[in-house]
Amino acid sequence: MTTETLLIELGTEELPPKALKTLATAFFDSIKSQLDSHDLAYNDIKWFATPRRMAVQVFDLVDKQQDKTVEKRGPAVNVAFDEAGNASKAAQGWAKSNGITVEQAERLVTDKGEWLLHTATVTGLATTELIPDMVNIALKKLPIAKPMRWGAERTQFIRPVHTLTMLFGSELIAGEALGVTSGNQVQGHRFHHQGLVTINHANDYQAELAKAYVEVDFAERQNKIVEQIKQAANNIDAVALIDEDLLNEVTALVEWPVTLVGTFDKEFLNVPAEPLIYSMKDHQKYFPVTDKNGQLVNKFIFVSNIESKDPEAVIFGNEKVIRPRLADAEFFFKTDKKQSLESRLTSLESVLFQKQLGTLKAKSERIAQLSQFIAQQLNENADDAYRAGLLSKTDLMSEMVLEFPQVQGTMGKYYALHDGENENIAQALEDQYRPRFSGDSLPEANIGCAVAISDKIDTLVGIFGIKQAPKGDKDPFALRRAAIGSIRIIIEKQLNLDLSELINKSIELFGDKLINENTANDVLDFIMGRFRAFYQEQGISVDVIQAVLAKKPSAPLDFDKRIKAVTFFGDLPEAATLAAANKRVGNILAKFDGELYQAFNVDLATEQAERDLADVYQAISLKVAPLMADKNYQAALSELAQLKAPIDTFFDNVMVMSDDEAIKTNRLTLLNEIRNSFFAIADISLL
Repeated sequence: MTTETLLIELGTEELPPKALKTLATAFFDSIKSQLDSHDLAYNDIKWFATPRRMAVQVFDLVDKQQDKTVEKRGPAVNVAFDEAGNASKAAQGWAKSNGITVEQAERLVTDKGEWLLHTATVTGLATTELIPDMVNIALKKLPIAKPMRWGAERTQFIRPVHTLTMLFGSELIAGEALGVTSGNQVQGHRFHHQGLVTINHANDYQAELAKAYVEVDFAERQNKIVEQIKQAANNIDAVALIDEDLLNEVTALVEWPVTLVGTFDKEFLNVPAEPLIYSMKDHQKYFPVTDKNGQLVNKFIFVSNIESKDPEAVIFGNEKVIRPRLADAEFFFKTDKKQSLESRLTSLESVLFQKQLGTLKAKSERIAQLSQFIAQQLNENADDAYRAGLLSKTDLMSEMVLEFPQVQGTMGKYYALHDGENENIAQALEDQYRPRFSGDSLPEANIGCAVAISDKIDTLVGIFGIKQAPKGDKDPFALRRAAIGSIRIIIEKQLNLDLSELINKSIELFGDKLINENTANDVLDFIMGRFRAFYQEQGISVDVIQAVLAKKPSAPLDFDKRIKAVTFFGDLPEAATLAAANKRVGNILAKFDGELYQAFNVDLATEQAERDLADVYQAISLKVAPLMADKNYQAALSELAQLKAPIDTFFDNVMVMSDDEAIKTNRLTLLNEIRNSFFAIADISLL
């Protein structure tokens, strides 16, 4: 059996840049999966992608499948033959399907009976026979939301297809996909190479395309772009802002990257940096540049898809294009400053937050009141919190945010400062949307935390209150993100807030708009459900999370302290025994149908082991009480861990379920008191 390199390439019109990497890796994953399922061994496999192609290259791929020995079991012997020994129709049909006679069949004898058996050798298929179907299957599985047709063809794909190449070494694999027949010619660079590029051997793919001004390896092309951008920035003594999403998009837009630097008028730097940056990145796919102090400078870096003989002309063209974009941002900024944020409050009455929940004006007023309530809980300036909450959505009505939605909140900060609002209020307007995504920064100050939490809780309560909770993957109001965001802010900013109190206050502020009578429990349960994902990302084991969830502490900071305490406790040598003891006690109490005593009665103790356990527990309880009052759960569990030895002795020497009801009840009372001491922190029986 020999091996060769396999090349599969689909040449197209320019593919959507934001989807290119996803499409190429999906194509790669499908081909790889099919090779594995067909038992076609290989040494390595790579994917390639440029604006006009997706490709897969497989190295040292075997030329055929291994032959296989297959055992095909037939009917049981007692069914295969009648009493006279004649073959039944079932046996004859089975034999015929296998190309043999009944007499040629082998016998399979097991302890469960005897069956007819045919052992057949299945000849492995040639790799070249299998590849065309693999390619078509992979193409059909691609995540294409809106396929298109072209010309007179009924074929559908994300873009028109021009070439298909399937090479096994130097052998052209015959086949067809998306209406195109396989050939050994591929597209070179659209501008730098005339005609098609002939690939005589699958190993020549990258080298031949490089001659045609195509860097076909996505990762290598991206590395070149990063190196060129950094060098260009270094040449002007600046730092380029390289955004990962933008970098992927630019990599998907060019086949032969050439990086250049452009300049814009310094007067545009009077506009806040954020809209200028978004204009450069989102509209023009440029990389903004800052000085060493992080201040935006009037330069930008862009990646061209051509190696021009006159790069100055290319730079001039891009500078000409960026100017009106930046001029728009400047115009919006100057126009917006003519109207205060407060004066925009009335315009929020014309925008619905949600049909049943009212306008953005109504939402702003609820956020303001809830922010004020939170600020009071945190001993912060309640008036500032109210003011920030009231103005929180006003910048949505500005020209700048209408043009650049990504700068909502940020522009609110700039406009608030221009209006003379204090810095706490201004910063809170920017912080209200944080964290926007996993790992994003949190609000800077507590006023911003108050507004951010209020906004999220208001949305959660409102949507659950009208019975539109998320279902499956559908979460149009981003409630999961709002819940995790609230948890992160409260825990990481060490805020002493209780979710139940915030939820109930929010419900009160909605008045009669909510129709779900169980809103408070539904919202709390939903947020509590997010704790698992939050802590699992930190490497906390599920049993620890479940142990704390059993207590359902509604203050996230308190929840966090319990998680850390139980994690610490779980690592103690006493943990396993005490967890098992708690579980055992829980099971015993579940079967007890009587009433426990208010407290353990030492006069009813008949065994030394139970008296010893009671004495140790009483002494430990005196130490645990102040620790619990201070919510020092870790220290409390450390003290309770000392119960291991007396509990072991108790279970070894004492019959809990005594025939004497009073003694039994007394012993159960002691065990229940001990169990409750642990359960006051978490249900450690789940560990």
